[in-house]
Amino acid sequence: MAQVSTSLTPLDITRAPEGGEIGPIQSGWKLAIREFAQNRLAVIGLAILVFFVVFCFAGPLFYHGQVFNTNLTAADMPPGAGHPLGTDDEGFDELALLMWGGRAALEVGFFAAIIGIGIGAIWGSVSGLAGGIVDAVMMRIVDMFLAIPFLFIVLIVAVRYGASVLGLSLIIGAFTWLVPSRLVRGEVLTLRVRDFVSAARAAGSGRLRLIRKHLLPNALGVMIVNVTFNVADAILAVAALGYLGFGLHYPTQDWGDMLSNGIQSLQDGYWWLVYPVGACIVLVVMAANLVGDALRDSLDVRLRRR
Repeated sequence: MAQVSTSLTPLDITRAPEGGEIGPIQSGWKLAIREFAQNRLAVIGLAILVFFVVFCFAGPLFYHGQVFNTNLTAADMPPGAGHPLGTDDEGFDELALLMWGGRAALEVGFFAAIIGIGIGAIWGSVSGLAGGIVDAVMMRIVDMFLAIPFLFIVLIVAVRYGASVLGLSLIIGAFTWLVPSRLVRGEVLTLRVRDFVSAARAAGSGRLRLIRKHLLPNALGVMIVNVTFNVADAILAVAALGYLGFGLHYPTQDWGDMLSNGIQSLQDGYWWLVYPVGACIVLVVMAANLVGDALRDSLDVRLRRR
């Protein structure tokens, strides 16, 4: 008799067709992709994210606006020929600044999200698998860090050690692992009593192998969803730091720094220094959240549309 695998996860389960007969089991990831593709808002959000990635990383290769040397003769020019989004008070081209500033914001957002989900996945899986006093102590540490004002600590560290793309990524990532750790722990608590984990234990698998081969792969859906939300949170954190004057500085700028500089000139009628960068921040954060919501719905069979 053929053996039936006991390591199926919720992503591997598909519902029967309307005729009542169960067809061949489809890949859970294919079902998730199909469900995601049927969500129009998710597709729009993904398209926006792809556009901004191309705009920020490939744009400077084709558009060479002035962003490194001041040119006061071209300062405060409104949008027009040669400068599609105008210039700021130092003669820097706003369109080029949007590209370079967006590159820095996206780099920090993605790096911080990866760092946060990496730490959170390890912490949560160890805590959930260990259980007992170890789990209680590890979760109380998470609760303690969650009680600390995130932006306040980031401000202190940024002022003390200076702000750079790598530095901000490490600082933000060091605090964004807390929520993923709780989510991964919850998944591990439900997975560790499953038959395939019990079979792996009986076969002699140690805790490290259980985490690496069985628990983390089955919690991958939760981690993927959380990455998108962490990217949005990190971009907002970078923008807030830049707006307060503690973010990246010349020659590296970010959207928050541009927004802070533009607000000071808004009352003088220089709207092009504020609205485009503000729209970029809103669109990227909104798109990341739309993608995250859709991924949550498509990867969780309980939330899939019937």
